[in-house]
Formats: sequence, C-alpha cells, structure tokens
Amino acid sequence: MASTAATFLLAASFAIMAASAFQFEVADDIGWSKPTGKERETYNEWAAQNRFHIRDTLHFHYAKDSVLVVTSADYLACNASNPIAEFDDGSTVYELDRPGFFYFISGQPGHCKSGQRLIVRVMHPLPPAAAPDLAPELPPSLAPSGEGDGDSRWPEFSSTAKLSVVSYFVAAFVALLVTLYLFV
Repeated sequence: MASTAATFLLAASFAIMAASAFQFEVADDIGWSKPTGKERETYNEWAAQNRFHIRDTLHFHYAKDSVLVVTSADYLACNASNPIAEFDDGSTVYELDRPGFFYFISGQPGHCKSGQRLIVRVMHPLPPAAAPDLAPELPPSLAPSGEGDGDSRWPEFSSTAKLSVVSYFVAAFVALLVTLYLFV
C-alpha cells in the first residue's frame, strides 16, 4: 500500500508541474507581424498584461518574417545583425528557461522600428512559504453596474490569472484525492 501511495503522489506531482507551465500566444489573434497602427495594443502592452514564469512558452505565429532573440542593447537599437537565436519557420515556440528579461525583435528590415518588438519579464520563483494573492478586492469603479446594459464593467483577466486559478483547483483536487486514498 505504501508503494501505491508513493506512486500516486509522484504522479500527482508531475500533473501539478505540467499544469504550472503555460503557452502564451504572442499578441493573441494578431500574431507576430509588422504593426499597421490599427492594433489596439503594442506587443509590450500585451506582455504587461501577463505574468510569465520559468517553463512557460511563447508561441509566435508569422509569415514571411522571423523572430530574433537579442540583447537589451540590440533590442533598443533594433539591431538584427547579431541575434542570440533566430527562428524563421512561421510557428516558433520559445521556452522561457530562466528568470529575468527576454528581448525579441523581427528580423525583417524596418519591422522592429515600426514596433515589432517584445520584452518579456519572467518572474522569479516564489519561495516555498510565500503564497500569492489570488483575487484583490475590486474598487467600486469596477463593480458591476447591475443595470442590465450588457456592460458589466468587470475587468478582463489575463490567461496567466486564469491558469493560476485552475492550478490551485487542480492542486486542491489532487490533495483531496490523496487524503481520501490514504485515510479512507
């Protein structure tokens, strides 16, 4: 029975770790392309709405373009001549493998200067004893209007926030299963 419980706990641990990594679609539906000026947000505004963690991935969709991983200096200068990594397959998945900043630019001439560039900040892992705030209290200005006008004024939650909630529920469910298995 002890080996079965240990196997179950190991499997549950792998399930929780797998659920903790997330794949982000860069700029959601827009993808990786030269800005036209009609976009509702820049790439960095998109990134600012998300929380990136180690083992998360960025999925770049593009056509007749490329994704370059560059230094901060090359990012600022839109210098595509010495990339750290270069991708041009049209569908690139890039894993964020460390905390800190990652800098991406387009390799096509003029695209970076037009705004096709992205900075991603990967969060440092939380110490084991720290617990993140799950849901801050909404200010009155964001509370539902209740007038049935279709505009509930609730904020949009990022995919990372949604993933965090799902991860907590998965962890709680696994803990419940382990408890039931061991004590029932």
